[in-house]
Amino acid sequence: MNLPPPLRESLARRMDDGVGRDQVETLAEETPVALLYNGQPYAVMMATPADLHDFALGFSLSEGVVASASEVRVVDVVAGADGISLHLAIPQQRFDVLGSRGRNLAGRTGCGLCGSESLRDAIRPVRTVQRVELSERVLWRAFEDLLAAQPINARTGAVHAAAVMDADDRLHVREDVGRHNAIDKAIGAALQAGAQPRALLVTSRASYEVVHKAAQVGIGLVAAISAPTALAVRLADQAGLTLLGFARGNRHTRYSGFGTPPL
Repeated sequence: MNLPPPLRESLARRMDDGVGRDQVETLAEETPVALLYNGQPYAVMMATPADLHDFALGFSLSEGVVASASEVRVVDVVAGADGISLHLAIPQQRFDVLGSRGRNLAGRTGCGLCGSESLRDAIRPVRTVQRVELSERVLWRAFEDLLAAQPINARTGAVHAAAVMDADDRLHVREDVGRHNAIDKAIGAALQAGAQPRALLVTSRASYEVVHKAAQVGIGLVAAISAPTALAVRLADQAGLTLLGFARGNRHTRYSGFGTPPL
């Protein structure tokens, strides 16, 4: 199995005030990654070809394909000319439910809603979780550590990162060209380490899908560098989840947990 590298070098020409200079740029790779359950294709996501076992586990849990990490197993990883296939085994009863959902994702760089067959299918019920609160000191330090733990982005400036914080305040950080993929990978990394996810930090906005993925695995706090959407705030209130936005430097904005719906 020879997977494509997550980074590639490319010749480029930089222009400064009309003066050109040839140089070598390091770029983040993205490739189609197909997830097949019990031999049946389910989703194709554009992803960074790294930490794919973490991605498979995190995606399976955050999408509700399985209910626990013990219910999914990576059988094979096959790299071909058109992309990478992740062959996953799940219990028959989960597979039967999966077939009835009719969800076949063809995601643009990790778009978790692409391919939903109807608008009704797109907005799914959310799990209720135990709310988590973090002190400002812990939150700010966590984001400092997250921003420092991005080797691919440091070289390319083209990928998102997500960090799952566990009960011991340890961060499980993963990167990907797709923000949803980075979240799935971080969730998978925490679970494979035997940790219990309790908070999620993302270097992007907090969309509906980000909050839904967090709640699906029992995470009680989501903090994002950018703003949340209004739907994400409503979903966070439904789930009982703490939602923070604009977490940059020594500041952040809280959007959920006030007891009243957003305007």
